[in-house]
Parts: sequence; structure tokens; C-alpha cells
Amino acid sequence: MKGIILAGGSGTRLRPLTGALSKQMLPVYDKPMIYYPLSVLMLAGVREMLLISTPSQLGMFEDLLGDGSRLGLTVEYAAQDEPRGIAESLIIGADFIGDDQVCLVLGDNIFHGPRFSKLLGDSVANLDGCELFGYRVSDPSRYAVGEIDDDARLLTLEEKPARPRSNLAVTGLYMYDSDVVGIAKNIAPSDRGELEITDVNRAYLAQGRAGLTELGRGFAWLDMGTPESLLNAGQYVQLLEQRQGERIACIEEVALHKGFITPQQCRRLGEEMAGTAYGAYVCAIAERPSPHTPAG
Repeated sequence: MKGIILAGGSGTRLRPLTGALSKQMLPVYDKPMIYYPLSVLMLAGVREMLLISTPSQLGMFEDLLGDGSRLGLTVEYAAQDEPRGIAESLIIGADFIGDDQVCLVLGDNIFHGPRFSKLLGDSVANLDGCELFGYRVSDPSRYAVGEIDDDARLLTLEEKPARPRSNLAVTGLYMYDSDVVGIAKNIAPSDRGELEITDVNRAYLAQGRAGLTELGRGFAWLDMGTPESLLNAGQYVQLLEQRQGERIACIEEVALHKGFITPQQCRRLGEEMAGTAYGAYVCAIAERPSPHTPAG
């Protein structure tokens, strides 16, 4: 499976913070926002990734992540010159995806919960068409909404419905087989002129090949599109990390746990951040007898 991170957009709701900086480069407590979706792909076992952003912001991500080899990854980059919808990322990444499955994650989403790596691995192993991830919210009309039956089968998908059939929001994490490129190329722009990812998901649903995994109690799903939600996300990460002594979305730790890098390589990465709490943590995990399952 390959991975795509969509880190585009102008971040207008976060200005002036995003006046000269990509939203996904803003700090969420102790690390840049982009680390959180990147860690999700890594937890799913993905090592080949395409990061999509605006032409003016791609250089920031290249400076931060390079070609990914330091983490045992391959990271490529592509531009989305205008925000024409989430589904356009699948068209931009068509050659990158090729005949492979793909996991698409939005660059401003945090996912955290127990046994998340196993949940993702199971979803990859059992993928047949399209797999979505749902989270129950108090304000579902703000999101795409999925309706499931008593056997957890996906029945309907609606985009920001005025009268939602359920409170199960579809999160910014999607898994697809290689048919997704052809499906994305054949959907029409919506009334707002964008290629809607919900239309892609509905096409799979019409074929009977769309599933939805509910992220239940104990999971957290946070997006960071406003100053308030950005602050809340940072406070959530700070609270858990300080109480539990474990880092959320520490990409060096995930790379070590997944076997993408050796303990020696992990320690060198930590030493490059000497004098910081984050660097000390990376050095410490490199010395553990066997890597434990990292936080989401």
C-alpha cells in the first residue's frame, strides 16, 4: 500500500498564523502538525508516500522531511495549485499510485487510540474496495456522515446533511484499491467546483465495496482548522504526553517499532536534537530492549 498526505489549502481560518507558513507546519504542542498524519501512514505499514501541497509551500516540507530515507521511507512531492477538492489528490497521484492500494490522509487530522496500529493493519489486510473510518460527533451536519446498520454495514453517505441520518462523521482517513484513480477521474465537480471525496466513496458504496470502521470510545479524532481547534489539539497532546510519559506521533519511534530503521539510526536522529526533551525521548527509546507499540 502507498500513502498520500494532502497538505494543501491556504489555511485562511488560521490567519495571520498562516500568512507565510503552511498550516501543516504549525506546532501542535511539541512537533509540527504534519507529523501526525505522517505517523498514521507509518503505523499502517506504509513506506512509500506522496505529499501534496501548494507550489509555494512544498519547499517547507522537503526541507523538513527530505526524501524520507532517514526514517526508512520514500517521500515524493507534488503540487496542487488550487484547492479543487480532496478527490483531486488521487488524480494528482495517479502515476504514484499505479496498480497499488492507497491510503489517503488529510494533513490537519490527529488520530489517537488504543491498538491503532493493529486496527490499521487489519484494514489494509482486508481491504476490498474502499474503507472509511467513522467517529461519532455532536455536530454531524458539519461533516460527511455515514449510516450503518446493526451489523456495521455501511448503508448511506451524505455530505454535510441538514438532517443527518446518524452522528457518525467520516474522518479524514481513507483506504482504497487501485480502482480509485479511475473513479476519481470520472466524478463531476460539485456545486462549489470541487471534486468531492464523498462522491468517490459513494461510487464504491454503489458497487457494494465500501466499508466503515468506527473509531469507538477511547479514540480521539481532531482536526485543526481553527485557532481554537489547534489549541485544543495541542493541549490534548500535552496532557497525554506529560501524564503517560509517551509521545504521540513520534515518527522516529514509529519507524523503529515498524523496523524501518535500526536502534542505532534512531539514536543518531535523537542526538541531532540534543538539548531538547523530544531528542532525549528519541535517544531513550533507541535503548529499549525491544520497541513497544507507539502511541497513535
